[in-house]
Amino acid sequence: MMRSRRVDPLEHPEELLRRVYAYVAYRVGDGPEAEDVTADVFERAVRYSRTYDPTRGEPIAWLIGIARRSIHGRVSGERAIESPDVAAPEDVEAETIVRMDLEAAVRGLPARERELIALRYGADLSARQIGEVLEMTTNAVEVALHRTIARLRSGLVADEDVRKSALRQ
Repeated sequence: MMRSRRVDPLEHPEELLRRVYAYVAYRVGDGPEAEDVTADVFERAVRYSRTYDPTRGEPIAWLIGIARRSIHGRVSGERAIESPDVAAPEDVEAETIVRMDLEAAVRGLPARERELIALRYGADLSARQIGEVLEMTTNAVEVALHRTIARLRSGLVADEDVRKSALRQ
């Protein structure tokens, strides 16, 4: 009986380290904090490498997910220490409505445009990096993102106008 070969998500660590550090530095700033977060990402990746599922994406996507959770955990912890204030319920409600409207608008986009938004704002990739992933020129990515964002913006404004009109009636 032949056993399937286990995929090592950290097979090319130099390239992965460079890309994860670039992402983290973009989010938290270049320097010691980015180095600490990146080290944390790879420590977790080594510890949980058996959980990597190649059918769910490339190793860089898995590592970016770990990085996002690591950054979020650090930011949440720091905010809780520095600012114990809690948002007013109406602020949370308004923010939730905006987020839900935006999520619905993004879901309504064609697959290619959803992918562009996810790579730009979900993975925080630059237009150049998105171009590398999607085999597009940087200029083509920038134009596509600009058009997609304009479409989202106009759709959200139209939805807001409809909501305001309904409330007046």
